[in-house]
Formats: sequence, C-alpha cells, structure tokens
Amino acid sequence: MPRRNPKATSTGRYTFSITMVILKRAFDLVVSTLVILGVLSWLLPLLAWLIRRDSPGPVFFVQKRVGKGGKLFACCKLRTMVVNPHADQHPVLSDDARITPFGSWLRLSHLDELPQFFNVFMGSMSIVGPRPYMPADCRRFSAIVPETAFREKVKPGITGMSQSKGLHGIVCDRSTIFQRYHWDAYYVDKAGFGLDMQILWTTFLHLLPRRRRQVAAPGSPSAASDRISVLHLEKRKAPVQWSHDHK
Repeated sequence: MPRRNPKATSTGRYTFSITMVILKRAFDLVVSTLVILGVLSWLLPLLAWLIRRDSPGPVFFVQKRVGKGGKLFACCKLRTMVVNPHADQHPVLSDDARITPFGSWLRLSHLDELPQFFNVFMGSMSIVGPRPYMPADCRRFSAIVPETAFREKVKPGITGMSQSKGLHGIVCDRSTIFQRYHWDAYYVDKAGFGLDMQILWTTFLHLLPRRRRQVAAPGSPSAASDRISVLHLEKRKAPVQWSHDHK
C-alpha cells in the first residue's frame, strides 16, 4: 500500500500523483489529436458516405453514457443500427434486426468507436478506462453486481481492462457481466500509465484477426468467478449521481 500523498488523486485503494494524472491527460490529448487529424479527417467522410448509402438516418449515434463521478456525457459513435426509439433502453442482441449490414461490419471492426476520440480530446473520456455504460444498463447491472459505482471513480475509456481480456462485444450474460466488473475493479485499484500501455498493446493484438481469442468460458481458470467478483466489488463505494442528472 503506497503512502498517502495529500497532493495525490485517490482511486480505489491506491493514490496517484498529480504528475500521473497530467501524464495520462497529456497522452490522451496527443494521441486523440493525431488520430483526429491523421485518420478521422479522411476516414470519417468515407465511412459517413457508406453509412448513408446503407440506410437512411444520421451518420453519428450520440447517446448519454455514465462518466466519471456519475455524470452523464454525450458519447459519440458511428450509427450501426436503423433509427429506432428503443436504442437507449434495449441493448443490442447478437441477432438484432436493428443492425444494418454495414453496421455489422463496423461493429466487427470496431470502427464505430472512432468518433470517441473526440470525447477523449474534449476530456469526457480517456483512451484507457472502463467502458461507459448507458444509464439503463447501469440499472440492470446493479441488480446483479453489488456497488457498481466504483467504476465512476475514473474516466471511461475507448478500451479497458475488460476489453484487453477479450470481454467485448454484445454477449452480456450473468457470467460475462461479473467478469467485466471484476476486471474493471482491478483497473480502478491498479490504474497507472504502465498498465494503460499494457492494455493498449493487448487490445491491439485482439484487433488482429489471427490473435482474436474467445472469451474464457465461465468457471475456467482464466475466468473471474462470481464469488471472486463479489468479494472484490463489495468493498467499493462511490456516490451514484447519474440518476439525478438524467434528463
């Protein structure tokens, strides 16, 4: 346990110096700026044309998500579904008819997440952190996992510990939910610049077609059990504000 520094920012059981906070923000700004200018400046117009050609509706899908401190922010993604009134309440299923043909490819390639670099640049997200959930998902998950608000102690990220473990996609059964929160809890306790670099490298390997691995089966040695997850998560408490901020 590191010695508490009165000038440090606290997350979970660990404290982080202001220098580390500045380093993480500087990294976010540099990388997001390079991606926006070097990639999104030419790729977004092309993807926008393909999205509009595939189905009628806006190019971007903007949805309220729960961020640091439980505050809601507008999370920006490329639209992968037909326009529908249930997007904020009903999560996407594996055979969801709302997903467009091109949207299915965007999800598979994770290119639908690219506009979130604008969120990183503006400061509502980080490149690495727990994935932001919509309020409806937070309510559902809180009925399964105790004290879920510990995730709100850090900024949400484009990728995170759960994603580096292969826990991404639309599979969202009880075991997967526990494993995601288990690894998010690990990140909140251990977060640091070195861990962020490790997560980014592992995420990159997962994006390679030949390196994509299946999520560990429930009960396997590499999977976080329900009991382990609960023991970790029961110790985390943070104020839940999003229910009051939701408009």
